[in-house]
Amino acid sequence: MSARDLPVFDGVRITDTTLRDGSHAVSHRFSVETVENVVRGLDEAGVAIAEVSHGDGLGGSSFAYGMSANDELRLIEAAASVAERVRIAGLLVPGIGTVHRLKEAASAGISMVRVATNATEADVSVQHFTAARELGLETAGFLMLAHRVEPAALAAQARIMADAGCQCVYVVDSAGAMLPQQVADRVAALVQELGEDAQVGAHAHLNLGLGIANSLAAVHAGARQIDGTVCGLGAGAGNAPSEQLVAVFERAGIATGVDLERILQLAADLPAWVERLPRADRAAVVQGYAGVYSSFLLHAERVAATYDVEAYRLLAEAGRRGYVGGQEDLLIDIAIALVAEREAVTV
Repeated sequence: MSARDLPVFDGVRITDTTLRDGSHAVSHRFSVETVENVVRGLDEAGVAIAEVSHGDGLGGSSFAYGMSANDELRLIEAAASVAERVRIAGLLVPGIGTVHRLKEAASAGISMVRVATNATEADVSVQHFTAARELGLETAGFLMLAHRVEPAALAAQARIMADAGCQCVYVVDSAGAMLPQQVADRVAALVQELGEDAQVGAHAHLNLGLGIANSLAAVHAGARQIDGTVCGLGAGAGNAPSEQLVAVFERAGIATGVDLERILQLAADLPAWVERLPRADRAAVVQGYAGVYSSFLLHAERVAATYDVEAYRLLAEAGRRGYVGGQEDLLIDIAIALVAEREAVTV
């Protein structure tokens, strides 16, 4: 299984992750109706892939990561039931999702899985890619927090995924921390390393406002698959907005196969279906500047409210300590330390 086995598409293929990454922004409370509405809109617009799962991937519904209002398998089934052209994908983070859950998701309707690991831990994805191959699923790999790894080392991790059966490896700017040249350097390194064995993709966030610029830089460096979300709905300050990606790529002469008018209409409709659209407030910008995993934002806001501290201070310290996805509960330790410092000053 290699890039040569991928469905043929012209230009750049857009994967919309509104119904996965966007789950963070709504505290994992997507309704069946919202999922159906979004998938219909993506289908009508000609988007190739729609990702559906808990924000932290298959099996993510938990006290640690946030409980889903509706079981993700039910949401996948709903998405698959209304999809005519768009294909349904799921995200799996080893250690959160399991091979058993992957099989359940395949039965529910996904035809693609995207396996996500920290940028230095690609080896933990091997068994999941093996299982995906056995299930006949298209595969992609996510190297998260890619800003923390230099291009050559990131390419070596991508090679591990490609050798395990991954058809496209993504440079994932989980924190929205990278500048365009940093993205381009990493994408170019992966393109050189992987050759015809796997394609390269890019996944961008907006914490520093560079999601579109970074996606464009990725394409110019050789990326063939790009992620976006409708209205930028996603963790942190949000993701590169799908509708803006289509407009920018069209202006740049890059084919996506997506109808701009229809994706713009979906973006106009989305606010009626969700409670909160992300924004680049102080905490989100500090999050990008400090290089903190974007899903930390709502956790930081909740901890900040509980301990009466500033969310941006929690995120700045989390960045200094190098926390990664799965360590959101350690924000409490930071909050306790900040409270202790404050009380020591007032004594």
